[in-house]
Amino acid sequence: MNITDPISDMLTRIRNAIGARHTKVDIPASRLKIEIARILKEEGYITNYSIKTAEGTNKRTLRVFLRYGPNGESVISSLERVSRPSRRVYVPSKGVTKVLGGLGINILSTSSGVMTGKQARKSNLGGEVLCSIY
Repeated sequence: MNITDPISDMLTRIRNAIGARHTKVDIPASRLKIEIARILKEEGYITNYSIKTAEGTNKRTLRVFLRYGPNGESVISSLERVSRPSRRVYVPSKGVTKVLGGLGINILSTSSGVMTGKQARKSNLGGEVLCSIY
């Protein structure tokens, strides 16, 4: 199956797994998705992630371990894709906005790699806003 927007597919798989109260979700891996998972782990939205390679093939799978609170509520309440293949959203360093007044994060693809909006503002970098999470 050919996926038009792999980042949207990743976010939808995570959103669906949270809705079904799964502890983990498997996603076809790519470097960009692994970087997004790294940021989600650093910011505390997921417990962990791992990369599995199927034997005999070159296909990698990204396994994301979801995080829940003490009462079973998900740490992630919203995952939104901002920039889409049909409508790219680029912002300068001064245009990187805070999500929910600083409670959430933006994930940006910049010339220095994938980073959060806070890191981009600190580094004085702009780029493509991939998604926002809170």
